Amino acid sequence: MSVFNLFRDRSATSVAGALAAALGVSVLFYYWVAPEKKVQDFVGPPRSGYVLTNFHLDSFNEDGKLAFVLIAPHLERREGDDSLYINSPDFVLPSVKDPTSPPWKGHSQYGWVNKDGSLLKLQGKVHMDRVAFLTNPPASIDTSEVTAWPKENRLETAEAARIVQGTSTMDGVGMRANLDSKHLELLDAVHTVYQPRKR
Repeated sequence: MSVFNLFRDRSATSVAGALAAALGVSVLFYYWVAPEKKVQDFVGPPRSGYVLTNFHLDSFNEDGKLAFVLIAPHLERREGDDSLYINSPDFVLPSVKDPTSPPWKGHSQYGWVNKDGSLLKLQGKVHMDRVAFLTNPPASIDTSEVTAWPKENRLETAEAARIVQGTSTMDGVGMRANLDSKHLELLDAVHTVYQPRKR
């Protein structure tokens, strides 16, 4: 008996069952011999968790005192490390230990803040000012690529820096500063000019 006669003599239900079984076997055979799908291992650039425009950020230390303020037109929070990338920030670094001392205010081209706010990088050109108070004359700092620990009120840079305080101007390469103790230190190639005070 040929296959043709078998199909001719059988009912339509039997034929449909045979075809379904053949189809099932062929699908199983395909999945058994088919190559595995390629894993998509391209991750791409880091994505922003969120983006803020025209924002104002106040960061506080463990004692609840203001550690720093950032005001800028653009901020991106990156997924993964939760760090903040900031364009053209204006910043305020208040004194942690002496609330009567005026804060340092300034501007940088870019900024970066780590997850817990303990590390602040002021990138590109950086300018800072502090107004006069008590017997201290006004002061300014012009430098670049500053690393700051705002909760400790410390900052440093390995780049050229100019410090102007009252009538004196100091230029050097590399700077360390403790804003609470009002201690500024230039590390190398230091040149100082003192202007005589007016009588």
